[in-house]
Amino acid sequence: MRKSMLRWGILGCADIAVRSVIPGIAESDMGEVVAIASRSAAKAKSTAADMNIPRWYGSYAELLADENVDAVYIPLPNHLHCEWTLAAVGAKKHVLCEKPMALDAGEAARMEDAAKSANVVLAEAFMYRYAPRIHRLREFVRDGSIGELRAVRSGFTFHNAEDYANVRYRREMGGGSIYDVGCYPLSMGRFLFEEEPSALTVQALFSNQHDDVDMMASGLVEFGGGASLTFDCGMWAAGRNFAEVVGTEGRLELPNAFTGDTTILLWRGREAHALPDVETFPRVNHYALQADAFARAVFGQEALEYPAADAVANMRLVDACLKSARERQRIVLAP
Repeated sequence: MRKSMLRWGILGCADIAVRSVIPGIAESDMGEVVAIASRSAAKAKSTAADMNIPRWYGSYAELLADENVDAVYIPLPNHLHCEWTLAAVGAKKHVLCEKPMALDAGEAARMEDAAKSANVVLAEAFMYRYAPRIHRLREFVRDGSIGELRAVRSGFTFHNAEDYANVRYRREMGGGSIYDVGCYPLSMGRFLFEEEPSALTVQALFSNQHDDVDMMASGLVEFGGGASLTFDCGMWAAGRNFAEVVGTEGRLELPNAFTGDTTILLWRGREAHALPDVETFPRVNHYALQADAFARAVFGQEALEYPAADAVANMRLVDACLKSARERQRIVLAP
């Protein structure tokens, strides 16, 4: 095995790991999955066999003790992210933690501090940001192709409300649509405005059928110069996944903004009904790109574009959205 290969361990057999992240690491240039763990030894063993993973463990602690694992990916339920990130960091493992990184910004800050103290890399797994299409989107904003940026509008919804046993519908486990999918438009807004917001207002549907988590939420997030992000997210609504970026001299649309697509639509000029220019990109595996970017950071080849500090900032925004929705009030954010 080449020294440039990052050896990954997977803490858990969640669908996101099996369907997306493990295949993504396998497709990457600089990573390989060498171990997987589950609280069920039988599940770990069968998943390892199915995914061609050499070693399996019946507990997360056993995997963290494996000296042949350099980094771990954590796809566990949200309330376990902080606990097992701190355990992994304590074992001197680099950590890629599934979004949202924590239950609140305080937990995320503890995770960031622990990683710094241990001199390991910690990042939040927002895979969509690694696709070339997303960077091109920001280039259009930066180079003035649509004039001055006025607004970002984004939505991410799906309908899974009948699956009452789903961990997304357990409040103490970090359930709810803002945690699960709302964090994507929030990160997109911060990515495009390249600043932190000043205030926000969110309304949400809290369901007593789903342990009082937010099943749908809509919000207005205020940025400088009167610009704003408007977003909605939901787990009890028809599926949607888009972003629209509006400037003074044009606008951009991103179909399937967070789950992968190959196009950006650009309307130049002020006319509402003009035909768009279409820029097309090769289809990529953004999970593989994420794994390679993480590996380059571990090997000191380049700094993380989205370090743990970015995850802490996004969690502050998530915290404020939940507070606004619960208390039905506008929240002013500290600078």
